[in-house]
Parts: sequence; C-alpha cells; structure tokens
Amino acid sequence: MKAFMDEHFLLRNNTAVELYEHIRDLPIIDYHCHLDPAAIAKNARFRSITELWLGGDHYKWRLMRHNGVPESHITGDAPDHEKFAAFCNTMQDAIGNPIYHWAHLELKKYFGFEGAITSDNAAEIYALCNSKIEKEDFNVHSLLKSARVEWLATTDDPADNLEHHKKIKEDNVAGVPKVMPTFRPGGALEIEKPTYAAYMKRLGESAAITITDWDSLKAALVSRIEFFTKMGCQISDHSLEPPVFDQTATDDDAACAMAKALKGEALSVKEINAYKTRLLSWLGGEYHKQNWVMQLHMAVQRNNNSRMLKLVGADTGFDGVSDTPFSQAIAHILDDMESRDSLPRTVLYALNPTADDMLATMIGNFAGRGIRGRMQWGSAWWFNDNKTGMQKHLVALANHGLLSAFIGMLTDSRSFISYPRHEYFRRILAQQLGEWVENGEFPHDMNRLNKIAGDIAYYNVKNYFGELK
Repeated sequence: MKAFMDEHFLLRNNTAVELYEHIRDLPIIDYHCHLDPAAIAKNARFRSITELWLGGDHYKWRLMRHNGVPESHITGDAPDHEKFAAFCNTMQDAIGNPIYHWAHLELKKYFGFEGAITSDNAAEIYALCNSKIEKEDFNVHSLLKSARVEWLATTDDPADNLEHHKKIKEDNVAGVPKVMPTFRPGGALEIEKPTYAAYMKRLGESAAITITDWDSLKAALVSRIEFFTKMGCQISDHSLEPPVFDQTATDDDAACAMAKALKGEALSVKEINAYKTRLLSWLGGEYHKQNWVMQLHMAVQRNNNSRMLKLVGADTGFDGVSDTPFSQAIAHILDDMESRDSLPRTVLYALNPTADDMLATMIGNFAGRGIRGRMQWGSAWWFNDNKTGMQKHLVALANHGLLSAFIGMLTDSRSFISYPRHEYFRRILAQQLGEWVENGEFPHDMNRLNKIAGDIAYYNVKNYFGELK
C-alpha cells in the first residue's frame, strides 16, 4: 500500500517519477484566473485561514452543502472557526473528490501540515494556519512568489478603469508576477438581460462615447480594446451560454435589435441571436488585429437555483453542466472569422465532458497558418479539473491531435493558494506520459520526454503568448 500523499503521490512508475522531477519546479503561467487585482495591488493580508481558504470558493461551498452544512456556516455570518470546523468535518469523508487532494496539497505547501484533515484536528490546523497568517510576511505577494508564478491574467470588464493593474505595473515589486488584464465583454453581448441599457451607459462613459446605436457601440469597444492593449492585455474571454450563430444575420439586423433593447422593448430569439452573432464576429476581427488570444467558455448552465441566487447571489455554487448541443454553432463562429481571415488564436473550453472529442477534433479544423498550437482545447475546466477529467483530457488531445503542443494548466480560481492545482496537473501529466512509455507505446527517450513534459507544463504557454508588454 502506498503512503498517503507522499512525494510519489499519483506517480506509479519510475518514468513518471523522473518526468515529474523535471517539471516540478518550473514557473507557473496562469493565463486564466479570477484573482482580485485590487488584492494584488494593495498586497492584501488575511484575517484567518477561513477568509483565505473558504472566502469566495464555491467549489468548497458546494461540497459543504452536500454534507448538510447550514448556509450560515458557508456564505453566512457564522464565526470563522466554526466555518472552518464545518469544512474539516466535510473534508474527512470526501474520498475521491479533487478538493480533498487540493486542500492537503495547499496545507502542505503553505502551512507545512502533512497529516490528514479530520474533525478531530480541525482546531489544531486552524491554530497552525492562523499563526502563520498573522506573520507580517504572509501576504498576497509572498504567496504568489512562493508559488513561482511568472505572470497571471485576471478577468476584467471592458468598462473597468484598470486602476489596480496600473498600480501593480507602476510599483513593479521585485518577485511579484506580472499581472495582465483580460477583456471579457459579456455585458456588451448579453442584450437579452434587463441590465443591458444600463451597461451601455457605463461602457460609453468609460470610453467617453455616448452609445446610441451599433456604430457608436463598436467605436466604444474599439476604444476600450485599445486601452486594454496599452495596459498589457493580450487575451479576451467569452462565456457563451450557449454559443449561437445565425448565418442569415446582418449588421442591420444587429443594429435593429440593439435599438429595441435600448428602448426597453422585448426581443425575439432571432433578434437576440442576430445581435450576438454579428457582435462576436466583429469582436473576433478586432482581437485578431491586436494579436490577442480569444477564449470561449461553453456548456455551462448558470444560476439554476433561483431561491439561492436571491439569497447569496451569483457565482456561489449553483451552476452546472449544460447538455445543449453546440458543435454546429461553434464551427460556424470559427469558420465565419476564418473565412474573413480574422480568426485569432483561440482557446476553447467546455464544461460538459461529452464534448471532449468534439472539441479535440474541432481545434484541428482550424489549426495551421504556420502557428504551432494555434487552436487550443483549454485545460480541463471547472467540474472537469479533477484526476479523471485531466486524464481524459490528455488522452483525447493525444488521440486527435498533438498533445505536445498543449498550453497546459490554469487555475480559474479566486483563491491565492490554489496554485498547487498546477502540481496536481503536473503529477497527472507525468504519470500519463510515463504510463505510455512503460507500456511500450513511446520510446524511453528521456531527452524527448522531458522536452514534451516541460513544454506542456510551461514552455508552450510561454511561447503562445510571447513576451509581455
């Protein structure tokens, strides 16, 4: 029997162990996360392990709800030590869940705790962690430095003034990673939402352009894209729920839909789809001009529990997998941009694992142009970033394309101590490569194997985005 989460955790053969040793300490590039740039700018500290570990982490909140923990001890106002104890009580029985592994990896890395989390030692762990958190050098900057983060990309609204990114850039603290914004124009695309008109006003104010029609909307977005570029942005991000594409839609159709929405009039599904089709198509061209990377997140079904949405708000653990088919729509979206020679380098993600083979083959449809890994199926996302999901992802990429061109792991996290997820991924990657070698499916050429593993863990993503501005 193997020891509990020892140095060979998830590594089951000698080749895997050797590969992991090679990639273990490579820097981290976190090309998609939800970390708070304000916390980085002010080098935030934390009142307790509860704030640091459980604050904003809807992964953990969902698990606690499964265990019958009352909302007062999840998102409510229960004391920190009681919330922490409730989490430990949940964790001790979470066999097979990735959060069990992540939590232990995080405790080991940042707090030196190597035991198993239980209700019995919850108070001990709480005291240990808080004793370290209270030290003056325990802050956001030290956490990022200790994780060897080279750069990270936050997720930002086009109307944001990026004041915190500006401060981070100006302060230029030694050892603190570069922080780039990501352009996420969901508010501009979500014409069906009651907040649309108010968002157009906010977006216009940020661009110093009054948005009254289709042309002024595009002018405002160009202004914000140029501003984001000056602030170092190289990435856009879209959550398409679901992806839509109307092949008959024209810019005039989009303009008419927008005019109705600004007046508060109801829109038909066709009008909504026409607007989204033409705006996303146009945005892709603008990203291509800036040499940005476009990310498309799909197959998520958000805010399923309306009662809890009213009580605790969005992004609190009530989203799930969508089973709405989208292969035709995403193919049309990509083909529309490619046919106009305006398809940027693109990273696709889907929350539904039944789309794995579809996405693994979809990126091959638009690969080429002399760019290695031009189209990417992004890291196993959200409900898929577990051991099984990562293994399936790596195998499907290898089955249908060139795994060695993959740009690797990201955190997609709001937590400053989530970077052991990269360790988790690198262990799974090393084991998968090692398994193929030990089974005689690939030569035991460690120079070649180390190159492949190192590229996936770090060098591919570094080269994909190039030197930061």
